[in-house]
Amino acid sequence: MSGPEDRARRTLTEAPADQLLNRLGDELERSYGITRTDLYQVDYRLSVLLPLADGEPITGPGHPAWRCFDHQEPIIAEGTGWFPVGMRGERRGVLRVSPVPADPEVIRELDTISTALGHELAAVTASTDIYRAARRTRRLTLAAEMQWEMLPGRSRIRPSFSLAGQLEPAYAVRGDSFDWSDDGHRLWLSVINGSGEGVAASMLTSLATHALRNARRAELGLADQAALADQAIYALHRGAQHLSALLLELDLATGMITVVDAGSPRLVRVRDGEVSEQVLEKQFPLGMFEGTDYREQRFQLHREDRLFVVSDGVIDATAERIRYGETALDRFLRRTGPMEPLDAVRSLIGDLRAFVAGDLIDDAVVVCLDWLGPQP
Repeated sequence: MSGPEDRARRTLTEAPADQLLNRLGDELERSYGITRTDLYQVDYRLSVLLPLADGEPITGPGHPAWRCFDHQEPIIAEGTGWFPVGMRGERRGVLRVSPVPADPEVIRELDTISTALGHELAAVTASTDIYRAARRTRRLTLAAEMQWEMLPGRSRIRPSFSLAGQLEPAYAVRGDSFDWSDDGHRLWLSVINGSGEGVAASMLTSLATHALRNARRAELGLADQAALADQAIYALHRGAQHLSALLLELDLATGMITVVDAGSPRLVRVRDGEVSEQVLEKQFPLGMFEGTDYREQRFQLHREDRLFVVSDGVIDATAERIRYGETALDRFLRRTGPMEPLDAVRSLIGDLRAFVAGDLIDDAVVVCLDWLGPQP
């Protein structure tokens, strides 16, 4: 006979897309005597935990919900349990349940169930808007809606690497973006430093992203991926519009990185607490000229090396005519050593917001990649 954990997982699998939380709450009450079940999702800025239904947003960093989200472990406080909701390193939010039985085995089961909820949220999000709509504190611009829909996620964890990225201003981003994919042997990462304004910028980035995906899925090499995207943009705009991109391919067994730098963004390495810019051969942006030939570069990562990719919107952020600049960036990146990639990215964006005293005016993208070394 199946136990409560199995019944809860089956309940999630069989529930209608819009009823995941309600059906799960009913099952948790039958199995564990839990009378309250709430889902809090992190917003697009990674700064607020927003309730799916009734409740107040949670902003305070010392709150048990944020401790659960930050450390990705159950937090029990005053009879209420907070459990991380996510999948494969992608943090979606936290599940709140009360009252929580004191049995450690029940805590373990609820932790597993919250992970199952994260998987089901990922499975149904394409078929309903209720979870996306509940994740925003205000309306996204149309360009930002298009950009967020293209992303592969905001974080990814496998035994050999950990990866995260963030766009800013989250609710009004235009052309900056990132994309990634892995097959267990290699990781592909592209970071786009877009150009233009509004929907036109997001459409240009969308064309480049889909062209790169098309070439990658055809198993073309990195230089050919860049060339195909370059041709697609030039064929449509004849050089009138172009954008900068950085393409990387990481061999997960050896730590060898292959790179094509099509104009930008900046690539920074953190090794043993020391920050250094990885010098790359700057090549033409995608779509600037017809028939550009791109060249690949290679360099070796060491175990536990960290790479940051940042667009010029980070370095050029300005407050009262003072530029954030490379010195402040390097100083901050040095302090991120103990943080997980998503926390490092979130902290850097938060530092930029504090510097400019609000949302950034220009687009900024930050991606952090840790290579953890070859795995058996």
